[in-house]
Amino acid sequence: MSTLVLGTVALDTVKTPFGLRKQILGGSAVHFAMSARLFVPVNLVAIVGKDFPQQYIDFLNRKGVILTSLIRAEGKTFKWQGEYKEDMEVAYTLNTELGVLTGFRPCLTEQQKKMEYIFLANIDPELQQHLLNHLYSPRMVALDSMNYWIEHKRKVLMRLLRDVDIYVANEEEARALSGELHLVKAAKRLRSLGPKMILIKRGQHGVLFYSDNFIFSIPAYPTEKIVDPTGAGDTFAGGFMGYLASKRRMDKIDLKRAVVYGAIAASFNVEDFGVNRTAKLTLKDLNDRLFKFKECVLF
Repeated sequence: MSTLVLGTVALDTVKTPFGLRKQILGGSAVHFAMSARLFVPVNLVAIVGKDFPQQYIDFLNRKGVILTSLIRAEGKTFKWQGEYKEDMEVAYTLNTELGVLTGFRPCLTEQQKKMEYIFLANIDPELQQHLLNHLYSPRMVALDSMNYWIEHKRKVLMRLLRDVDIYVANEEEARALSGELHLVKAAKRLRSLGPKMILIKRGQHGVLFYSDNFIFSIPAYPTEKIVDPTGAGDTFAGGFMGYLASKRRMDKIDLKRAVVYGAIAASFNVEDFGVNRTAKLTLKDLNDRLFKFKECVLF
């Protein structure tokens, strides 16, 4: 039982009302791994430059993340600089340096090509398709994207959607790709493009799950202090995919539990900068908060 994530490993500079942090460990694949690792081993597929700090490699190793397919290339690591103001739902991108990401081609081992649970985190959809083409018989493939790819590589993304089981998007992305404003209609339209299941992340308003068999929605955990929302969506995806991979089934009950675990994991992520909070996270922490969450939503 394991999962594989294709995405970015980044050096983030983040400013929020709670402070400024420079060159901290980030990236979609890293945030995914911090929660998925609590359930199953995580194989991380990404690229970094020669400037990537060894301390971060050591950290990922200590957390049990499998780095066999993390390439260290000549050049600079992908960097993102962003700011959150009063509305912590909105990230303002101040600067992006792609660095070695521009020449990245994922390389998998034979064992990784046989893996069944795959998360294609936010990255160029051509790279997502490249990796998918090298897998033998994945059981479940989930895909994330962003508005930039929806706008600039829509055709590639639309073809890719036909080959995945789950599409994960935030509200803005779901509306942009579907052309529908109402989220249930947007989810139904996205389902018609290929994915069997649609997950729409709604930030502080929770998550909407849509499939042909059932639809359900849960609120977000009522976190008291949001310090840095960066990576919350990928942390959600890690909890969701990690739980399903550990159970090796996708019935209605397990899908609901997976969504809840993802939402709980994301609620920890926002409580500190970068991976500071999720690095300390244990499965017991998740289950304790899950118990409190049930008290909030059940009567």
